Amino acid sequence: MTDNKTKRVSAEQQIPTIIAEMRAAAAAFQKIGLGVSVFGSARIPRGHPFYELGQELGARIAQLGVPVIAGGGPGLMEAANRGAFDAGGRSIGLNIRLPRENSDNAYQTDSLHFEYFNSRKASFFMHSLAYVVLPGGFGTLDELFEAVTLVQTMKQPPAPIILVGTEFWSGLIDWVRDQLVPNGTVSPFDVDLITVTDDLDEVIRQIQDAVQIEPSREPALPE
Repeated sequence: MTDNKTKRVSAEQQIPTIIAEMRAAAAAFQKIGLGVSVFGSARIPRGHPFYELGQELGARIAQLGVPVIAGGGPGLMEAANRGAFDAGGRSIGLNIRLPRENSDNAYQTDSLHFEYFNSRKASFFMHSLAYVVLPGGFGTLDELFEAVTLVQTMKQPPAPIILVGTEFWSGLIDWVRDQLVPNGTVSPFDVDLITVTDDLDEVIRQIQDAVQIEPSREPALPE
């Protein structure tokens, strides 16, 4: 049996670090402005078609003059950062140390570091005007459904939520339509919050629309 060496840390001990990490991110994004969050698997290697897709996506977002925000790790996070970086754009990494992600990728113009997922995820959602989701696992699904929940409940402004890869994502969306909607756990129009596509032109069009609706920079921090 594997020994679980993770020690429980009390909420009282965690909260100061979480608050400090969120404030540091807010201060950074006050200068950077709103960006596009790109989520995706850390496990996809360089040279994989998904990796190449992530690079192209990052480059095309950067060419709009919009910052790319990714997780700062390997795989598709690296691909998105690399595409933006190589295109001469703003490439932000929200880095966290994990067993499979123990170093930052080298394609970041701005690097923020987090101990806790709480503050890291909040920083994605507080500073994004669109969310693009590449193929991924549990972490990517967590980020996807949090984005949908925040927009659905109007805790965040309306924003494009785009899944790239119809073959990869179609089974998930079918399950949402076949199980969640008929059982009344979500409304039919909630599914319409999500776009599934293979067309990067469509992704870029939706991002351009979002930029036009909300072109403002980050507000000043409260005193």
